[in-house]
Amino acid sequence: MASIRQTQQQRMLQKLSPQQIQLVKLLQIPTASLEERVKEEMEENPALEYNDENPERDDLADSDSNDFSEQKETDNEEEQSQDEYDQIDLSDYLGDGDDDIADYRTRDNNYPDQEETHTIPVKVENTFHDFLASQLSMLQLNEPQEKIARQVIGSIDDDGYLRRDPHSIANDLAFSQNMTVSGKEIQEVVKKIQEFDPPGVGAADLRECLLLQLKRKSPDDLHVRHAEHILEKYFDEFTKKHYEKIQKSLNLSDEDMKLAIDEVIKLNPKPGGNFGSVNKAESYIVPDFFIYNNNGKLELTLNSRNAPDLHISDNYREMLRSYEKSEKKDKRQKEAVLFIKQKIDAAKWFIDAIKQRQHTLLSTMETIMRYQEEFFLTGDETTLRPMILKDIADRTGLDISTVSRVANSKYVQTEFGPYKLKYFFSESLSTESGEEVSTREVKKILQDIIDNENKRKPLSDENLTQMLQDKGYNIARRTVAKYREQLNISVARLRKEL
Repeated sequence: MASIRQTQQQRMLQKLSPQQIQLVKLLQIPTASLEERVKEEMEENPALEYNDENPERDDLADSDSNDFSEQKETDNEEEQSQDEYDQIDLSDYLGDGDDDIADYRTRDNNYPDQEETHTIPVKVENTFHDFLASQLSMLQLNEPQEKIARQVIGSIDDDGYLRRDPHSIANDLAFSQNMTVSGKEIQEVVKKIQEFDPPGVGAADLRECLLLQLKRKSPDDLHVRHAEHILEKYFDEFTKKHYEKIQKSLNLSDEDMKLAIDEVIKLNPKPGGNFGSVNKAESYIVPDFFIYNNNGKLELTLNSRNAPDLHISDNYREMLRSYEKSEKKDKRQKEAVLFIKQKIDAAKWFIDAIKQRQHTLLSTMETIMRYQEEFFLTGDETTLRPMILKDIADRTGLDISTVSRVANSKYVQTEFGPYKLKYFFSESLSTESGEEVSTREVKKILQDIIDNENKRKPLSDENLTQMLQDKGYNIARRTVAKYREQLNISVARLRKEL
């Protein structure tokens, strides 16, 4: 029989308090979503209200403390005795004291994957497939053909392509509609659907999609006919920009070749991409910060929507006053008072978290602004200094993860336009003189070189590397290729134009 013995272990554990979890979540929320988050909190906690009527009132939540103390969770509420009810100090809730924080909203349990789910409202509109189905009434179809047409439309993807072969569609119809149809019957219906708007819908691939659009244009246009010949016979060469070979085979002049290519470029490679979907939400940039140049002096302000004016409900304070004046205090009243105490504590906690959020946002953005002061004064991207999260964390005294949360999904409005905060963070690169410059500066110079190159003879990565090295930047060819890809710039062959 195994013996029972005691052992001693020493372990390092990090446990976030509910207050810290709350603050971390609030820091990640951009300005555009903060108002909705405050409304959710007010719906869950009736003790929290907007301070609309009297902004100069003395709230219970006037604490400016940036320190969130550890909170001990209550394992079993039934263990609370009558003495605990008697120990409630109502002066803490009727006056200015707010040091105690109730055991409230500890549902997170330090597991970040257990996020609350909220329904995101979306606008209702007709989908791309609804638009196609609405055009079926223009066709003279019998009942079997209509069923085939609806199956075909349902098989078209969001880009407007029918990438399923007729045999697979026939199997779907046999399974779902108990219909036996041939591939030829399906293909006849597909050809009719390809006449629908938008032009190019129902194509099996890009080549067919572009040809369907060209056939909608005037057949008498010489350049349209040239474009059709190019796509029909030399599609692979066209995609690889082997223009000389095509031009020689079709015996076209430089001008005719250029106009034919222009006809193809005007076409839409994704005919279904222009239609909205209930699954796609429009996004707008709401700046979290504003930076103004006041005669060479930078001024930073926080979007006012980040500072909602909140206070504790007067009704809840009045209920506590009524309890204090009451001579008869039974158990039910004391339980109600404990509930009110928890709600008020949670409201104070949330108000303090909002204030801490404001302080952290301003402190971080102020440091970024001073670090990249020359850019905010001139708007010249080449003046951006190398800056990483650790640089800002060291200057603000914040943790790197906190700086990362602030920089994520936040925007600053400058006189040169809005910028995402992460735009200002970049690694460093050494010059021949040993000076460290931002990789953002190198990318800007690389972009300018490519923009000004001769498009008939675009520069290769080797040429670009040599030009950057001539400017004093110690950079390898593979690094140039990496930066070019990050800028979404194609290789030299694909940048070639006539």
